[in-house]
Amino acid sequence: MLPSNEVLVQIGGVLWSILVAIELAVRYFMIGIVPGNRRPTTAMAWLLAIFFLPVVGLLAYWLFANPRLSRRRLEKQQRAHEQIMDATRHMQMPEEFHSQEEWVESAVMLNRNLGAMPLEGGNSVKVISDYRSSMEAMREEIDKATRYVHIQFYIMGDDEEYVGPVLEALERAVQRGVHVRLLFDHLGTLRVKGYGELKKRLNKSGINWRPMLPIDLIGRRWRRPDLRNHRKILVIDGEIGFTGSQNLIEPGYKRKSSHKIGREWVEMMLRIEGPLVRSLDVTFAIDWWQEDDDQEVLMDMNEARHPLAYEERPGATLAQLLPSGPGFGTENNLRLFNTLIYSASERLEITSPYFVPDDSLLYAITTAAQRGVEVELFVCEEGDQFLVHHAQQSYYQQLLEAGVRIHCYPAPMVLHTKCFTVDDDVAVVGSSNMDMRSFSLNMEISVMLLGKEMVNAVNEVQNHYREISSEITLSQWRRRPRMQRWIDNVARLTATLQ
Repeated sequence: MLPSNEVLVQIGGVLWSILVAIELAVRYFMIGIVPGNRRPTTAMAWLLAIFFLPVVGLLAYWLFANPRLSRRRLEKQQRAHEQIMDATRHMQMPEEFHSQEEWVESAVMLNRNLGAMPLEGGNSVKVISDYRSSMEAMREEIDKATRYVHIQFYIMGDDEEYVGPVLEALERAVQRGVHVRLLFDHLGTLRVKGYGELKKRLNKSGINWRPMLPIDLIGRRWRRPDLRNHRKILVIDGEIGFTGSQNLIEPGYKRKSSHKIGREWVEMMLRIEGPLVRSLDVTFAIDWWQEDDDQEVLMDMNEARHPLAYEERPGATLAQLLPSGPGFGTENNLRLFNTLIYSASERLEITSPYFVPDDSLLYAITTAAQRGVEVELFVCEEGDQFLVHHAQQSYYQQLLEAGVRIHCYPAPMVLHTKCFTVDDDVAVVGSSNMDMRSFSLNMEISVMLLGKEMVNAVNEVQNHYREISSEITLSQWRRRPRMQRWIDNVARLTATLQ
């Protein structure tokens, strides 16, 4: 006998009451769970997602809320950090460092404690801002390799004109007995057109390659899926190194949409010769060790030439490498950026394609402008990532009101350079954006360069950006459409879900 309608209504009412009770209980318990070890703004964003969309919010929280690497990776990073500190404990400040400002010395010590890498003198550093020239310079140095090549990029994609010649140089190196090790971010490269063909080519080439931070459900390798190894590193024989913002892919990123509108990525790379290359090599070695327990990479590094005597070194630039990422847990890059920005007394010039600062960085930059420092920010007029670009725009009014000048690099180009300069004293160039993703989720690499010569070299490129960019004024920004303001503010909320 079927239950009556009245009974069905009663059962439905009981089930509804149970669901409501469960939903309320989930919300109650998550209020005490989500804020743990998170920024208040991040915690509030997660709680809003869970409150308004409980099922979707909880699923997203389970997938994306833990920014930490696996225990095995964290233990390896800690062991490497301790070994670097022990191996370099005897190293003193370079002889030429004595004339630096006290705040610069403080930043050097901060980097040393956070990232373990020492300040190195005697380097020759060249800034390369032309995409093709950078690719050609890397190819030329690979063709000179005699012992090993270590190459690591976030995104990689083969093509005939740009990356093809670099891969051919790597293949020639293997054929003459050079040990070539290649790393690329798994998900960052997986989405590039032609990934399958790239893997086939690498397998045939004899190049020893590994995907970084792979997700492999069959092999039980799982992690938060949006953690990335965002570093760009090339080291040849422990003597020549490259790092910066450019990925190993053609300037349109193999996207039909980019080629259709003429969009290309604008980059900055550093060619480094001297003791700092050791720090780049050590960073690569740690990342290789994370993906492969084979420690032969360390033996190759030991076979590279030892640091030259001071009088024989290739240049006079003081430089220090700062690795950062979820393996450290201290947001190394954010701490350095804030320290340097608060130390500025005359001028700050900042270039970042994805500028979505946390409160501490936003306050540092606006405070600098309010105390009379000339602050200029170079960003894209039109971003390649919808939500990130609109989240970025939500900060413009606060920056403009504080006195920050904002220059928009003309569309359709993507200004992908990541750098900033402080007075005539410090320049920072690397892979790190000024956004919460780069501070908390991405493994990044930054080079701190000391001295007016390097500041001028970086500013020369930023001066070119200024010449071809359009400047946003406060009055102009206040007149933007209300719908754009609404989209910017919604995007800003999603950007805090770290």
